[in-house]
Amino acid sequence: MMNMKTLLAAAVLTLPLVAQAQTPDLQPGQWKFVSVTTVKGDVEMPERTDTERQCITAQDLQSADFGFVEEEQGCELLDQEIRADGLRYTMICRGEGGEATIDGEMRFMGERIEGDVTIDTDSPIGKMTMNTRIEGTYQGECSAD
Repeated sequence: MMNMKTLLAAAVLTLPLVAQAQTPDLQPGQWKFVSVTTVKGDVEMPERTDTERQCITAQDLQSADFGFVEEEQGCELLDQEIRADGLRYTMICRGEGGEATIDGEMRFMGERIEGDVTIDTDSPIGKMTMNTRIEGTYQGECSAD
C-alpha cells in the first residue's frame, strides 16, 4: 500500500520540502487520502484517481521531518510559506527529461486536508500541465495492524 509521500511522488514528481516551522493543525490518527490527477498539453492522458490510507501520529506531526512530499535530487525550492493551517511552495526540478515548475498548496483543517499541486513541464514528449487535487479526511484512531 502506498503512503501519501509515495502517492504524491508518483503523481507529481518527488518534491523537496524543508522542516515545518509550526505543528500542522491536523488530528493524529488514521487518514484517507484521495488524489485526482489530470494532464493537459501536447500529450493528453486519462484522469487518474488514487486512494490510500495512512496513520499520522502526534510524533509525526511534531517531527521536523514531517511533510507530505519527499526531497529529490535535481529540485530547488524557490519559495515556501509554512503555517499551522497549511503550506505553499514553488520549486523547479531539472533533469535529463526536461524542466518542471511546481506550485503546491496544502490546507490543514483539523480533520480535513485539501491540496493542489500544479506542474508545468517541457519534456521530450511536449509541454504538459499536470494538476493534482488532494483531499484527506480523518478516519479515527490508527489500527494496530
